Amino acid sequence: MNVTHTPEVSVIVGAYNAMPYLVRCLESVEAQTIGARRIEIVAVDDGSTDGTGEYLEEFAARSEVPVRVVRQKNSGGPSGPRNVGLGMAGGRYVFFLDADDYLGDEALERMVEMADRAGTDVVLGKVVGVNRGAPKSMWSRTQERVDVHRSKVIYTLSAQKLFRRELLERIGLRFDEELRTGEDALFTMEAYLRGAGVSVISDYTCYYLVGREDGNHATKRGSYTLRFEAVEALMALIHRLEPAGPKRDLLMVRPFTVGLLQQFAPGILKQPESEQKHRMELAAPLMKSYWTDGVARRIKVGERLRLVCVAHGRLDLLADVLRFLQSREVPELVGSESGDKLFLAYPHFRDGEAGLRDADYEVTVPDWHGGRRVERPKRVPRAAPQPSTTRRVVRRVSRDLRRLRARLSVG
Repeated sequence: MNVTHTPEVSVIVGAYNAMPYLVRCLESVEAQTIGARRIEIVAVDDGSTDGTGEYLEEFAARSEVPVRVVRQKNSGGPSGPRNVGLGMAGGRYVFFLDADDYLGDEALERMVEMADRAGTDVVLGKVVGVNRGAPKSMWSRTQERVDVHRSKVIYTLSAQKLFRRELLERIGLRFDEELRTGEDALFTMEAYLRGAGVSVISDYTCYYLVGREDGNHATKRGSYTLRFEAVEALMALIHRLEPAGPKRDLLMVRPFTVGLLQQFAPGILKQPESEQKHRMELAAPLMKSYWTDGVARRIKVGERLRLVCVAHGRLDLLADVLRFLQSREVPELVGSESGDKLFLAYPHFRDGEAGLRDADYEVTVPDWHGGRRVERPKRVPRAAPQPSTTRRVVRRVSRDLRRLRARLSVG
């Protein structure tokens, strides 16, 4: 169907063998309270063989929503179809809707109203999982504008958000088709950092993230080497866009803890030694280029210590820490002599041969100890410096001389 007006939102649907999930996905777009004439669908069939392309054409022929369908050879990932759809989009905003998922009825209306009211370029609508998990930490409250560096929004970098198209065109933002995983994180983080702000809608479920019964999710495909490539790309992007300092450190926590750390989970102990060493080799340049004390001190001890072992290239120490974590033992809580520091004594704490520092074990952010929350102690105020014995004697002699002169002058 030809679009003869400027829509508010272009809903971009990349689809590959998406039946029967595609049916509910498209029905959810038709049901949007914003109205059929204020949106358009740009659907890209990426070489499907299950009738996805035929269903898209059938839907386009009968829907009140203007629909454009592109059928192409399989591109091997979601980036290609999304970029094709983005190139055809005419709306003030774009929304990337995965063909497996579906929208809440008021999603687009609420997100457009939020973006227009707040003047922001990215809007996150609350996501819930259907037969699968979904991010939760960022939905504590609705906010017209968040501090990206300190907000939990950096822990949801999927593409299923409302983006102002003017921003994407002005900075030439597209999905990296060379990356086979993590391409949406790269795209979304750049929009966060180069846009005019981010809004969050938490009081209405905008997006339903569906777990397919066949388990055929793009996020679950690909080898661990592809994960390292994705993490490296995100780290490099943050370094390019954010100057060195505390704000960059806060952002860098994300790729280290949601990305690199996952490659050194306890499951690595079950892998062949050759793979364990290979993972350490892949991590080495990332640790050398991007791991700093500023980042480390913003991570909990148990997670930080694993990354420190990786930074040192010490598989043996890492294995000891992982086994300790698997055992569910509780590390001893140790205080400094001055009382201004707390340490969680995981394996090799103050073991001179291990080469790890006390600082690697220090509680610097809220952490957990045996089910109890522990925090960095408040700084112990320093006592006022006491004058030395010599200074006290000099001061007393001077005081006595002044008193003697005063008496003589009176006499």
